[in-house]
Amino acid sequence: MFERVAVIGRGRVGSAVAERLNQRGLRVVNRPYQQDADLVVFCVPDGAIASESAQVTPGPWVAHVSGATPLSALSPHVRRFGVHPLQTFTRSRGAEQLDGAWAAVTAENSEGRDRGRWLGETLGLRPFDLDDRQRTLYHAGAVVASNYLVTLYRAASRLVAAAGAPPEALIPLMQRTIENGFELTGPIARGDRATVDAHLSELDSRASDLADMYRALAAVTRP
Repeated sequence: MFERVAVIGRGRVGSAVAERLNQRGLRVVNRPYQQDADLVVFCVPDGAIASESAQVTPGPWVAHVSGATPLSALSPHVRRFGVHPLQTFTRSRGAEQLDGAWAAVTAENSEGRDRGRWLGETLGLRPFDLDDRQRTLYHAGAVVASNYLVTLYRAASRLVAAAGAPPEALIPLMQRTIENGFELTGPIARGDRATVDAHLSELDSRASDLADMYRALAAVTRP
């Protein structure tokens, strides 16, 4: 569908995207050669998408990989779509980070959706359609699942370390919770209010800044 792709931005996501496109045999071009590309993919910070898009002469298809940014940021282009890899990336790894992850495809017509799905599949992703108007709610869910998992691990590590236990012991527990399909266990699942109250009492005295977080999580976890 596309043969020459300009990847603008070579950060954590852009580097993986460019590497994978090269692996698939596409010609990946850089900024000075945008005029040779039939697709321009913006892998830049969200706040830079609009300004970078405005620098590209209309003609080729354009796309961004942002989860939070609406397609209107790609104006003045009308041949546009979005492909957001629902994955977290690090510079220490390569294109294999894309393998098997899902990807939200947003477009304003079937032509754009077809191209978005093509790009997603070419990258090794599992594309699904997302209404551009639902993007903010979708991205909030992604942030809770990924970013706040980091917050939870950091909070749990503090408590475990303060008790004299190794924080790294939590990692197999967290991994198994995912492997078990997020089946809820523990005091809330058992209806053990006495244990929850004991936790809160200890947090109030020894880690008061985490007590409100525990209460909020318990409230939304309670069956």
